[in-house]
Amino acid sequence: MTVAKGSWVSLRKVILEPEERAAGIPEETAKTPLVMWLSGFLLEDAQIGEEARVRTKMNREETGILEELNPSTKVDYGDFVPEIQQIGIQARKMLL
Repeated sequence: MTVAKGSWVSLRKVILEPEERAAGIPEETAKTPLVMWLSGFLLEDAQIGEEARVRTKMNREETGILEELNPSTKVDYGDFVPEIQQIGIQARKMLL
């Protein structure tokens, strides 16, 4: 799919390959690249899955693999943990 210049997109950029990662990090982490995801305005037409350039809202120019057109903000704090819910209830009781 071709995405037009000026479109709001997200890129995926590898910052460090596994062999470039610092010594002493957990083994599972050391096996994976360090990746950055960023959003910006496409500087020229590009294909999803191919390298592209963007200008970010902070006016930086970045390159990476074009991942998504019109990305939304996705925030996830993890799975529901009943124990944490109970901590909140207990804390409110102690404070009142």
